[in-house]
Amino acid sequence: MFESANIHHTMANQSKEVLYGLYNDEQVLLQAVHKAKADHLEIMDVYSPFPVHGLDEAMGLSESRLHQAGFVFGAIGTLTAFLFMTWVFTRDWPIIFGGKPYWSIPAFIPITFELTVLFASIGMVVAYYTVCGMAPGVTNPTLDDRITDDKFCLAFQTNGASQQEIDKLKSFLTASGAEEINAKTI
Repeated sequence: MFESANIHHTMANQSKEVLYGLYNDEQVLLQAVHKAKADHLEIMDVYSPFPVHGLDEAMGLSESRLHQAGFVFGAIGTLTAFLFMTWVFTRDWPIIFGGKPYWSIPAFIPITFELTVLFASIGMVVAYYTVCGMAPGVTNPTLDDRITDDKFCLAFQTNGASQQEIDKLKSFLTASGAEEINAKTI
């Protein structure tokens, strides 16, 4: 048991060898992704300085489930607000003011709405940062600084690949319109 856990731990810390091509235009990148999928090439990732329409579908990515997490966090906020106000106004401090009964649901609506929005927004931000590996103190390696500025990148992982497979990927990147091809260990 300890041996398999140790092997998994060393594999998780292993560095990645990446071959990537930089593109100047998002449409050329999108065509390259379609061509890579048609050629059954395993894409490690695609990097872009802004969202590219149709890229998720081209890569075969499924829809994000972040909206489901937002619903759950919002429901927790709704329950928290409603149950807390119910406890305060019926058990902890039962005061009749303005002629309203102790348990006045219409009076609870504004605070319930606000806590629903607050819990959903904070919960979705925390979930997004956690899933994307962008928690405080985490440093993620970058392939090229220009990816966040004006370049588009199509990356392939080449760990354990033969020189023939690497040459095939290089020729694919050249044929698909990559302006620059680089290799990096991250």
